[in-house]
Amino acid sequence: MLAALFTTLLFATSAVCGYRTSKQIGGVEANFWRIAIATLLLMTWTLLFGSGFAGAPGWFMLSGFFGIGVGDSAYFQALPRLGSRRTVLMCQCLTAPAAALIEWLWLGAGLSHPQIACITVILIGVAVALAPEDHIKISARDWQIGLVACVISATANATGMVVIRKAFQVAQAGGFTPDAGTTGYQRMLGGILFPAVTLLVVKWRSARAHGPLLEAKTLEVSTEKWRRLWPWVLANALAGQTLGVTCMQWALKTTSAGIVSAIIALTPIVLLPMTWIVEKERITLRPVIGAFTAVAGVIVLTQPELLAKLAKIFP
Repeated sequence: MLAALFTTLLFATSAVCGYRTSKQIGGVEANFWRIAIATLLLMTWTLLFGSGFAGAPGWFMLSGFFGIGVGDSAYFQALPRLGSRRTVLMCQCLTAPAAALIEWLWLGAGLSHPQIACITVILIGVAVALAPEDHIKISARDWQIGLVACVISATANATGMVVIRKAFQVAQAGGFTPDAGTTGYQRMLGGILFPAVTLLVVKWRSARAHGPLLEAKTLEVSTEKWRRLWPWVLANALAGQTLGVTCMQWALKTTSAGIVSAIIALTPIVLLPMTWIVEKERITLRPVIGAFTAVAGVIVLTQPELLAKLAKIFP
């Protein structure tokens, strides 16, 4: 549970940084560079302290293809169109029930009635806290693209989380339990191909917008862009795909994907003060009420004694 809470804080930080970079260089490029940097960082960890390709690398790479390759690519298409608050709200509210459903259908890991009730309370709290009041500020086209992107992102991320659970089962059945950093690196390898190909396809023409690639004018534009953005890109890579994903792997090692995704659904709650500072979004009483509701659900969900008592009342 503690690992899932750490993941929530790190993902919230990553969302703010990702919004800043995606607004300035586009979602495709912002997503690729954060994944590339995170892959290098996790590779360094694996070479120095990890266990390479031990365990079930194929399953972890498959989870990366879904969660990072497809899910995060779609997420970064919604981010500049809907903003970090709305994007995280919709993605997290859809990911939690999708992960619980997929895990139940595939792995047979059902949730108890009290756990389902707690997850429902968390999602209701998140929705109450962050349901946008200003749709008029978003064009119809951006809203439609953003909504479709959020559905794709949530479904892919939910699938990726359940595959991680399967990967740990396979690794443990083989008598080996890889560390979270190693599995995170294996996952990144499976996730980086899709964003890399997408960047090459989408950005090929725009890369020459200022002239041939090696002309002084082109290099000057590129240098100026990265001088302004590199702190945000680095922070995004560290908070999201490096530390955040490692904590998520740590949580999924022992905890149901439905429960972990429900706790991570608190990410938009943590985003409230961040978006107030960075994106200048005003916080009203309704988000505060929703936040307390969601936090109450998490408190009950993380207390085995309370869940046991509720299970006796609602078997």
